[in-house]
Amino acid sequence: MDATAPPPPPAPPGGAEEIRLEGVSKVYDDGTVGVAELDLTFAAGELTVLVGPSGCGKTTTMKMINRIIEPTTGRLLLGGEDVTGVDPVRLRRRIGYVIQNVGLFPHQTVRANVGTVPRLLGWDRARTRERVEELLALVGLDPAVHADRYPHQLSGGQRQRAGVARALAADPPVLLMDEPFSAVDPVVRERLQSEFLRLQRAVRKTIVFVTHDIEEAVRLGDRIAVMSAGGRVEQFATPADLLGRPATDFVADFVGADRGLKRLAVTPIDATDLEQPPVVHVDDGLADARSALQRVGARWAVVLDDRDQLHGWLSAERATGPGTVRDSCRRMEAWVPVDASLKTAFATMLQQEAGWVAVLDGDRFLGVLTPESLHAALRRSVEGSVPETAGALRA
Repeated sequence: MDATAPPPPPAPPGGAEEIRLEGVSKVYDDGTVGVAELDLTFAAGELTVLVGPSGCGKTTTMKMINRIIEPTTGRLLLGGEDVTGVDPVRLRRRIGYVIQNVGLFPHQTVRANVGTVPRLLGWDRARTRERVEELLALVGLDPAVHADRYPHQLSGGQRQRAGVARALAADPPVLLMDEPFSAVDPVVRERLQSEFLRLQRAVRKTIVFVTHDIEEAVRLGDRIAVMSAGGRVEQFATPADLLGRPATDFVADFVGADRGLKRLAVTPIDATDLEQPPVVHVDDGLADARSALQRVGARWAVVLDDRDQLHGWLSAERATGPGTVRDSCRRMEAWVPVDASLKTAFATMLQQEAGWVAVLDGDRFLGVLTPESLHAALRRSVEGSVPETAGALRA
């Protein structure tokens, strides 16, 4: 970086800017087309994923945005400003950049690494230190523990977090991420993805994220561009639309035959998905509970406590004899919050070996999902079909 270059136009703190590619292409000297003419808009504050097989031009596309690779044709607009011809150093200071192997300077501490761009922008020492400590805390690194360590003293996941903090240090409106989590093991990768989603909810940057992993794309992306050889975009859509309605055979093959299962991860629970079983309370008599089950022909009832919170369940077979529901009901561990996805509900059902899963809004019981109602919800999300009754509660 050129420390003498003038500072870029200021971006509003915490702001985000739209990125627009108009007829952007990359053709190499030997005539190879790296990227065909692209017309894409990355919405401000959204996370857009570029995904596709190796050599499809996704990384080239991303690097043209900050002009590490210069486009052959077309215009690049950042926040409405054509940046195709501006000083590339100034441009890059408006754009955070995170790569697969982090790229931290090995001879500098984490504090110095994260403060690199603020120092180049002329921030004073106190402001830089405050920003570094704020960001380290934001990405889950305790400044008191990690700020004065060197990169080799961190785990792979910690180095990746430090790389994200460095990219965000000057509060850029745009963040480019090139397979940032692919170099860590699957467990750490899942944690990093979860932390990154939490971080994006807090900072709301315009993010272009490159990956070859459709599972990662579906989990992280607000929108996904599936690219094929020659830098062509086969489909640009939300994860739900991509999985529910692949536009081409290439997209269908790329997202996989199990795209219905993948779609569970991006389909939220809706009130119309829920079935309403009989409800009894722990202090009700078993005779009353038995009558409630017989009236509707149900095989089981949900049991609530004296505060109307989920306590367990009672089967028709155990609703016999004298006593209260408390004496015969069973604990219910299969439950999910209402803001969970259908995938989470299905996974909970399998993990608990349960025939249904309760859905809660805080402590309030809303209803249940059964395998049949879960399948109906998935079909409805794809087809827009009329809600159907699963009937799984009946004898």
